[in-house]
Amino acid sequence: MKIISYNVNGIRAALKKGFIEWLQQADPDVICIQETKAHKEQLDVSEFEDAGYPYHYWFSAEKKGYSSVAIFCKTEPNHVEYGTGIESMDFEGRNLRVDYDNVSVMSMYLPSGTNDARLDFKFNYMDEILEYVTELRKKLPNLVVCGDYNICHEEIDIHNPKMKGVSGFLPEEREWLGKFINSGFIDSFRYLNKDRQEFSWWSYRANSRANNKGWRLDYAMVAEPLKDAISRAYILPEAKHSDHCPIVVELDI
Repeated sequence: MKIISYNVNGIRAALKKGFIEWLQQADPDVICIQETKAHKEQLDVSEFEDAGYPYHYWFSAEKKGYSSVAIFCKTEPNHVEYGTGIESMDFEGRNLRVDYDNVSVMSMYLPSGTNDARLDFKFNYMDEILEYVTELRKKLPNLVVCGDYNICHEEIDIHNPKMKGVSGFLPEEREWLGKFINSGFIDSFRYLNKDRQEFSWWSYRANSRANNKGWRLDYAMVAEPLKDAISRAYILPEAKHSDHCPIVVELDI
């Protein structure tokens, strides 16, 4: 099972940059999208269906043009869960899950902390999602939480580890991500690539992508019962529809 996670920074903009052709070439079984910035009715969904993804699910923010997640699947899941049931998270359209017989896959878009108010919102979300996922794994132990976590975990995950005062690399954020992993998850990329420094996001400023001054903010966190099923985990920096790039995990299920 090939799972891709991709913050597209606006699905409509990505479509104009060749997203459909790329999707067909990448050929995942499931793709988790973050930051669609769109409601389903604003799109011609036949494009995704014609590309081989007849099953597509959208969970959008109440505010149009903001946040929002989606999942496209080749085969129909047993169940689709829209949101978490926690209003403080769900009104911004940040969580969507599909369940299959042997695996459940969540597309998650964790908030960024662009200012003090949003940083408080981010920390509250972090507390709530950890509690939610911990409970969820009691009934769905084979869980994969894909998405933009908006946090670099270790110094190897950021081009300049001296940026300790910037949201995304704050000690409290990094500690939380460590706690999330220690609750029973595997950072699939780091598990198979112990010493590789690769990034999944680059600022649009200062020619950051060309100079590879990036951050690894996107993760496919795989629950520990699936540890032996992780066969490959990699990043696709050549895909350029967004300021992020896709990440991939392949599971032998």
